[in-house]
Amino acid sequence: MVAYQRYVQLSQSRDSEERGQAAHLAAMAYLAHRGPADEQAALYAALMNFLDDPSVKVRAALAYGLLHSENAPRPIMLSLAQDAPVISRAVVQFSPVLLDADLMGIIRSGDPDMLAVMTARPTLSQRVALALTRLGDPDLCIRVLGRNDIALPEDDLALLTEKWGEDAKVRGALLKRRDLPGIARLHLVECVRQALSGLRVVKGAVQPRRLERLLRDACDNATTAIGEREAGRGARGYAAAMSEGEKINARLMLHAMVHGHVLFFADALSHLSATPRAKIFTILDSGSRAALHAVFSRCGFTPAVRNLLARLVAHARQADLADDVAARHYVVSLLIEELIAEHDGVLPTALEESFAYLNEQNIALARSAARGVMPAFAAEAPDEIMVPDLRQQRLALPAA
Repeated sequence: MVAYQRYVQLSQSRDSEERGQAAHLAAMAYLAHRGPADEQAALYAALMNFLDDPSVKVRAALAYGLLHSENAPRPIMLSLAQDAPVISRAVVQFSPVLLDADLMGIIRSGDPDMLAVMTARPTLSQRVALALTRLGDPDLCIRVLGRNDIALPEDDLALLTEKWGEDAKVRGALLKRRDLPGIARLHLVECVRQALSGLRVVKGAVQPRRLERLLRDACDNATTAIGEREAGRGARGYAAAMSEGEKINARLMLHAMVHGHVLFFADALSHLSATPRAKIFTILDSGSRAALHAVFSRCGFTPAVRNLLARLVAHARQADLADDVAARHYVVSLLIEELIAEHDGVLPTALEESFAYLNEQNIALARSAARGVMPAFAAEAPDEIMVPDLRQQRLALPAA
């Protein structure tokens, strides 16, 4: 009775702070009550009375007491969700009582502040998440995409990729998603390439031909690396989509094999030749030269390219191209020497593009392999090395 009298004094006080204490006490008592139903009804009526209090502080104290409970009365929480912004945002963000239907109604209202806090709810259903991404607000898309606990359908992620591929911030959020389909990821990589090639700071720092070569090689590597990841996951649609878009060519197949992306290489061959994947792996692992030529022929490659790919596969069987840069450099150098020797230095037109690619890779791989030579040498070299003193010598530089 003493506690009840104190509650009556607080609830009838002219001070909003004291009425707020009473509202919070009533909320705690309601949630902890385990007694008769008439007592529960009385507590419920007390909570309803605080909804009519003119002070935001009192209603906020009521909301704070009920905010995180699954047993909070729905009518009260729905009323608080339509209260002053400081109260409604907290209810929408934290209250587990609100259902998807309630949240969808709030989404239709279009209040940007309410939509932003909704993305931070402890649990957010896929339905509500998709509704938020479809509003066309990049900030909401970024917030939803950052929620790795929400699985989004591949089709919707692909649509977001097409819509927001040119927006750098949304593109970054999409690229961080592990469930992003491979073909959508590739589209974003191409968007990055276009963005980089259009930046003045990039165009001013790198010579145009070299920039084009660097970006093309980076995109080739991204294409085959994404394909390798998709093939490892058992997603066969990536190679099919690449084939439908006519993006599988001799250069890409060479790049895949040279960089050890064998799973993508096999998937592409399987799709192009309409041959079971298991059979393709057997042929790549131990098949004869004739069997390799038959598969490449069914893929539509020219005789010259078929011969080049067959040679590359034969060399790849003896080297670790997935992790060893020096092995890649050796294999590419060997292929170049064999082509020059076979054709007496006059390459046929059908091999010009592939030969140019091999030369580019030979330079890039030589640089990569050379980066590890000096550190390894320095680690094993003696403490003192006799080096001739050239400081007193004048260098004869060519005339300008």
